[in-house]
Amino acid sequence: MFESLTEKFNSVFRSLSGRGRITEANISDAMRQVRKALLEADVSYNVVKKFCKDVTEAAIGAEVIKSLHPGQVLVKIVSDELTNLMGPVDSSIYFVSPGPTIIMLAGLQGGGKTTTAAKLGKYLVGKGKKPLLVADDLRRPAAIEQLVVLGRQLNVDVYSEDSKNSIKVAKNAVAHARKEGFDVVVLDTAGRLHIDEEMMTEVANVAKAINPHQIYLICDAMTGQDAVNSAKEFNDRLELDGVILTKLDGDARGGAALSVKAVTGKPIKFVGVGEKLDKLEEFHPDRMAGRILGMGDVVTLVEKAQEQFEAEEAEKLQKKMAKGSFDFDDFLKQMQAVKKMGGMKDMLKMMPGMGSQLDDMDFDGRELKRIEGIVHSMTPAERGDPDIIDSSRRRRVAAGAGVQPNDVSGLVKTFKRSRDMMKAISGGSFGGLKSLLSGGFNVDALSAAMTSGRKIKQRSKRKRVIKRKGKIKRR
Repeated sequence: MFESLTEKFNSVFRSLSGRGRITEANISDAMRQVRKALLEADVSYNVVKKFCKDVTEAAIGAEVIKSLHPGQVLVKIVSDELTNLMGPVDSSIYFVSPGPTIIMLAGLQGGGKTTTAAKLGKYLVGKGKKPLLVADDLRRPAAIEQLVVLGRQLNVDVYSEDSKNSIKVAKNAVAHARKEGFDVVVLDTAGRLHIDEEMMTEVANVAKAINPHQIYLICDAMTGQDAVNSAKEFNDRLELDGVILTKLDGDARGGAALSVKAVTGKPIKFVGVGEKLDKLEEFHPDRMAGRILGMGDVVTLVEKAQEQFEAEEAEKLQKKMAKGSFDFDDFLKQMQAVKKMGGMKDMLKMMPGMGSQLDDMDFDGRELKRIEGIVHSMTPAERGDPDIIDSSRRRRVAAGAGVQPNDVSGLVKTFKRSRDMMKAISGGSFGGLKSLLSGGFNVDALSAAMTSGRKIKQRSKRKRVIKRKGKIKRR
């Protein structure tokens, strides 16, 4: 997400970092580039104008011009202003007692309301709540069936009626929730392809009938300013409590995320970052600012890791890594955990400085499946001790996985190198998996080591090129 904006921001900061000192003229030039980048990202003009003014005033006020590292100081200022622009943090759902807490979802057709209702149901279950999803989108064909199917996948109850009266369905659903002891009611309402008076009247009447405790607007982030404009109109009629941005993973620009809070005054509560039903994240402006500026999002990475790894299991893995006894069975467990965390590429994007370096890396899901196939073709003894895999074993494993023997050999060699690196990481200055889960993982040390490794690789490559050309030159 935000790839285009991230690239342009980083270009601005690189141009400043090469200067020993920064003048007011330099800052003015930089902000012209920032202004252009934000407008191209479909951010509201008034929001861009105020943002650039605030950054300029803060930069001059913070004596960036006198700083020894003015580029770094300016990055911090821009990060703070982005956080202010999208903030404050308000991802909590306010539950009432006695229940149920009624949450009403509104928005245009195609924005992802029904899927978001299901995602919200899964989120609430994870918080220890008993939600009831209500299929009250009586306009769109198959909307009711879609929510019923999603609820069945999640093992979450769905209330529906064969009716054309949305107010009656909403009232009956709330009464049913009270009777059956549900904690939360999530109401999926009807939308249109565009805002019209009939739709607005319908959702307003439903809201008046059931008096929801919170109303969230579902906006498609990929529609940019259209999402912001519709949010403003919905807020004028419904008095929204928050916004949920969907399809943020497909939004390379970021205009909606950067504009909606400033235009409506309503916080972004959650963001949808994928099609799967677990791809709903609480929105944290400071973390999003970090992602936009290429600074990563280590806190979210740690939270995702904590969801997938038990602390006791992490400690066992740490000990095995330190001893160098990490085997292919452990490798498979970690691969499964990484998949649940969102995949290797999504995980690495949260590491500081890694986002811009992932374009040239191959994270094809088919490659991971091929690796899994090779490992599953090994015997328990081979998975526990890869050193015993000789040429005859390689041929047998390759035949079982449908690959070539050299593929098996390559995987074993790579695994051994990785095992050695994990041994160094777990016992070295990085902190290891256990520290990652407790929030003490030394990301700066790991990032520096990875950068150093890339430089060594680049130097080695240059030496090979020089040797091939027949030049005698020492570097």
